[in-house]
Formats: sequence, structure tokens, C-alpha cells
Amino acid sequence: MIILYNTTRNMKIVKRIFLVAFIQLGVYVAAFCQLAQTPPMGWNSYNCFGSAVHEDEVKNNADYVAKNLKQHGWQYVVVDFLWSYDNPPGSLIGNPFQMQLQDGSYVPWLTMDKWGRLLPQPNKFPSAFGGKGFKPLSDYVHGLGLKFGIHVMRGIPRQAVWAKSPVLGTNGITADMIADTSSKCPWMNHMYGLNMAKPGAQEYLNAILKLYTSWEVDFIKVDDLSRPYSAAEVEGYHNAIANCGRPMVLSLSPGETLLNQAPHASKFSNMWRMADDFWDNWEQTLKMFDYAKRWEGVGGPGHWPDCDMIQIGKLSKRGPVGPERFSRFNEDELYTHMNFWCLYRSPLMLGGNLPENRALELKLFTNDEVLAVNQQGENPKQLYKKDGSMVWVSQVIGSKDLYVGLFNIAEAAHEISIDFGSLGIKGKVSVRDLWSKSDLGTFKKLYTQNIKPHASVLLKLTAR
Repeated sequence: MIILYNTTRNMKIVKRIFLVAFIQLGVYVAAFCQLAQTPPMGWNSYNCFGSAVHEDEVKNNADYVAKNLKQHGWQYVVVDFLWSYDNPPGSLIGNPFQMQLQDGSYVPWLTMDKWGRLLPQPNKFPSAFGGKGFKPLSDYVHGLGLKFGIHVMRGIPRQAVWAKSPVLGTNGITADMIADTSSKCPWMNHMYGLNMAKPGAQEYLNAILKLYTSWEVDFIKVDDLSRPYSAAEVEGYHNAIANCGRPMVLSLSPGETLLNQAPHASKFSNMWRMADDFWDNWEQTLKMFDYAKRWEGVGGPGHWPDCDMIQIGKLSKRGPVGPERFSRFNEDELYTHMNFWCLYRSPLMLGGNLPENRALELKLFTNDEVLAVNQQGENPKQLYKKDGSMVWVSQVIGSKDLYVGLFNIAEAAHEISIDFGSLGIKGKVSVRDLWSKSDLGTFKKLYTQNIKPHASVLLKLTAR
């Protein structure tokens, strides 16, 4: 009878534990589904500072966002790329590789705790000194009414594998027991992949997300996940976020993510890159239009195909691509860049050093009617692309109005038309130019505009 009683009591305890876990999982799933209901908007340090951004520069950009952009919907401040790496002299625009010494150790040694979890390098982030991590910088960003994000590399540090760092939350499992040493990033030698089938691999991810939770991180961009697509590790990060107790946007990088992974990426992440790194290059812009067409119809609340960062403003101050410069796009191409990213509903992450913005950059980032296309459009689709012309259209949520982009992708000026019948509109149509914030008039059947090469217009159509 005593055994039966204890078994019954134990079963009740087990059921209660599972019920609590199920409720907690349900709360997390609901919270995760509420994240990124519209495409995330913010700033990322990579395109202007490469691997060498410093704390004061992050703060300066956060200050700019808070003063000039927050009221227009921009909210994330993301520290990208190798914040644990102490860029030695000559490496500011050089290569971020570690060298392996004869004893198997690595130089430069990444800043890391005893559990094999990377920490911010105090020479770059002085407020992290004494094991404080990113919490002081996160507090600064949150104090401005913004959200804080970080970039991480997939997997586990090779130096943790060499050191046989213990895995927090396990009994005797060490880093070398969970690493997949055959899984390597082709362009940086700091990390091994994780063998997610091994006991302790999920616990390692849980441990780093526990650390990020203590820093109050709101956004995590995980690199080297999408090419090739590492489904088990994607799920591992998703599950670790589920267990950490803090909602975080999960961004997968870089592309090209395979289209057949769309159901998986949509389920387990909030945004994922369609292509490799995008830069201020017109040929890459043309390719992005093609990527977007392939992914047409996939994006929606909580899950967004990502065209990559906005290449506008002062770029490459410390690498990583080309000399320091303002964007190579001419003014028409700058508008086309913003028009397409907004109309397609890509996440909008600014890549330039914001304090150096001129009047033009500020104008491009603060037009609320244009940003509404990104945040309040629905179901963007390509209407046609031929003879150097391209037209994309999306619906205005909660109305019968339409957003329309007319793009001249040819090398000479020509007229581009939108036939209202192709949009299912009959009768008169009012046409509004969203950049000039002016009504162009009322038209029947057709609207035509002469557009310069590489230029575009962004319109709102209202049937009368």
C-alpha cells in the first residue's frame, strides 16, 4: 500500500510538472507568435564598423535613433559581428581569424567564461568589465526607449572545445563532447557546429540564452545558419529562446536560404536572409528583385524573408567591404532601395553610421507615409517585369487602397504604366505620391509616368 501510495503521489507530481511546463510552453509560443508582427526596424553596426565597433559608437548611434528615428517606428539597436574578439593592431579592416598555437590554444583568445560562453571584449565594451557582459549597454539602450540586439556565430567556440569547458546545466559534459568538428564556417575559424543529437548540445544553447536573458537582449541574429541550412541548430536556438523566459526576435543569417526551407524558417524564426550580404551595388539590387520574386507570398506577421540591411549613409568605416564612403548608390537608386525594401516588407535594418547622416539620409528614413508601406502593407506581389519595367503592388491593411511601386530597371528613361484593370479596380482612381506627400490627381483606367533609369516612384491608389 505504501508503494502504491507513493507511486500515485509521484504520478500526480509528474502530471503537475508536465501541466506547468505545457502552460509555460503555451505562453512562450503565444509570445513568440506576437513577436515581429510587422517587419523589425532598427540599426545594425556591421556595415559601418565590421568586427570592430566600440561601445561609444553603439551609444552614439542609439542616441541618434532615439532623437531622430524612434518616433517613426525604428526601435532595435544591434551589435553585430565578433564583439568577443579583441581586434589586434592591423585587424580593423583585416581578417578576423584566430591562429592555433602548437599546444592547440588560440590567439587572439576570445573573451569567454568558464562555461564556454562568449562575453563582450572589455577593450571594445568597457562597461562589460568585471563580468557585467552586455547588461550595462543594454540598460543604456533600453533607457532610450529602444530595444537591444546582438549577433552571434552558430555553434560553440573552438577554444572552448580545446579547453574542454564544462557545459552549464549538465553533469560532466564538456564542450568537446558536443561539438561537430566537421561542421565549420567557411569564412571564419572561431567556431565549430553543434551536434544537436548529443546530450548537452541543447543545454549549451540554453546556457547561452540564459546569459543573454540576464543581459536583457531583445533580438538575436545567428550567423552561418542558412548556407547550408542547419535545421537542427535553428530549432536548437528556437528552443533555447523558448526556455530562457524572455521573448527575443530570432534572425537567421546569411543566405541564400533555400526556398524549400520556407516552412521550417517560418515556423522556427522571425526573419531569415534570402541572399548573401547585400551592398551598395546596382547589380546586387537587380538580383535582390529576383530573390524577392522567388519568396513572394511567404512573409507575414511573425516571419519575414529578409533582403538584408539598408545600404544608405556612411559605410565601411572599418571595413568590411571597400573603403570608407557614403553609399555608392546615386540618389535615384537610394530611393529605389528604400521603395523596394518597404514595398516588399523586408525587415529594415540601417547599416550606415547614423551620426554622419546628411539631410538626404534623414529624409529617406523619416517619411511616415513610405514607412507605412512596410509596416501596414499586405501581400506584396510582382505585377509584371518586362522591357526594363517592374511593378510591385501590395494592399493597405484594413482598406481597399493599394500601394504600387513603378521601377525603371533599364539604362534609359522611359514611361511605365499601371493598368487599373489589372488590379481589379474600376472607375476613377486617386493617385498619391508618397515621397512628395502630394495628390497627383484622379485618373481613369491608367496611370503613366516617365521615370529615369534606376529610379522608381511609390504610389498609393484609392478607388473613387
